[in-house]
Parts: sequence; structure tokens; C-alpha cells
Amino acid sequence: MSQAILTRFEAARSVVRDAAALAMKMRPAPGGPKGTQKSAQDWLTETDGAVEAFISGRIGMLFPEDGFQGEEEGRTRTGSLRWVVDPIDGTSNYARGRNRWCISLGLMDGDTPVAGIIEAPMLGETYTAVKGHGAFLNGARIQASPVTDPATSLIEMGWSNRVPPGVFQEKIDAILNLGAMPRSGGSGAIALAEVACGRQDGYLEIRINLWDVAAALVLLEEAGAKVSPFLRDGGLEDGIHILAAAPGIADALSQAVGVSLK
Repeated sequence: MSQAILTRFEAARSVVRDAAALAMKMRPAPGGPKGTQKSAQDWLTETDGAVEAFISGRIGMLFPEDGFQGEEEGRTRTGSLRWVVDPIDGTSNYARGRNRWCISLGLMDGDTPVAGIIEAPMLGETYTAVKGHGAFLNGARIQASPVTDPATSLIEMGWSNRVPPGVFQEKIDAILNLGAMPRSGGSGAIALAEVACGRQDGYLEIRINLWDVAAALVLLEEAGAKVSPFLRDGGLEDGIHILAAAPGIADALSQAVGVSLK
């Protein structure tokens, strides 16, 4: 990996750390949701815009030649290296004062994810990865789970109002039929990071966007997880499905939920 990317990665760690401090300062107290509802269970808070603007501004000063894309403002700058941010992944949790949310910042070289940082400040966890250099949680190397029996696995599935009625239940039933334990935690980026570190054995979401996964894709690759071809199948431009799994159950899970890993 080039020194230019490593330099950017180290600088971005500091930027994300400062952005997390801003999000912590702005976080609402536990209770009813604080924010506006864009659509069913799809929330937007003041923090989303503030954190994205903060990261965009800092990255723009450090690396003005780089592209930038955020969930809230879209593509605001172009360049062969492109930063992709979800300022608050798990906004529905954040808006209720819950802990399972994060800032996700990925770096892409053309269409290839090359570095990622996922910081979950309320959990005290920072996931980092650079292509070819391994994946880490709080500085300790991580690997996907060694589980080989689906009946002992833990599988998470993300819910989205953009998916036709009945699909979520259909896929959850398929996971249950494997004997696996299903979960749904409200943050796709954290869920994918937890597949990378072996806390869970798979994650499925039927419609998810590039900003949700740009950082996690590098983590998953470096940690040895199996992942559906998200970028090849249209994820660069639109929300599509993603499946990530521990290698030992990947084929069984892929067949059960009907999502190819090839």
C-alpha cells in the first residue's frame, strides 16, 4: 500500500476521533427520539449534518485533491482517492440515547476500498484496517469467527423500510431454520465490524448504501470474512444487499438466505 494512503489513514484517525468527541457532546439523553423522521424508522439528527461537515472540512484542508462523499450531502468533491463517510451510523439508536452507533469513514482508491475507520465512542471501540495491513479493534488484530456449524452461529440482519413487506421475516425464518440465533442491532457498520472480529458469524441487509459499508469492506477482507460482491453488483451507485459471513458457515448461510457470495 502506498505511503500516500498510509499517511491519509493516520491523519483520518485523528479526524474521526475529534468527530466522535463532537457527536458525544451533541448526543441526546435517553428517552424519546430527538430528531426528524425522514421515513419509517429512518431518523436524521442535527449531529448527522454537523459531524459530516466537520469531517469534510478537516479532510478538505488536509487533502484538498481528494474526493469526498457523505450520506447527507452526497458527492461534494471529486478525486482519484475518495473519502466516504456515514457521520452517524445507527441514527435511530443515537436519537434515543442508546449506545450502538458509530462514525464510519472509508477511503477508496478509484472503486477499491483501501482503508477504513469505524469508531463507536459509547462502546469505547475503534475498528481500523488498511488493505494489506490487517484489521484491528483498539489496536489488537482481529479475525472472523472460526465457527463451522450454523446451529451454533449468531447472525444479525438489518431492517430497512425500503425493503418490501415480508422480506425481513422470510430471511429471518431462513436464518432460524439453520438453527442460528438471529439479532438486529440498528447499525450496519457495527454489525459488519462484529463479523470481522468474530463476535457474530454473519450479517445480512437487503438494502444498504456505500457510506454504510465503505470502511467495513476493508475490515472484512483483512479479517478473512466472506462478503457478497457489493461493489460489483451495483453498490457503488445505489443501495443493494450485502451478506458477510465467517468462512466456515458462509456457504450454508448464503444458500439459506439466497444471497450469492460470488
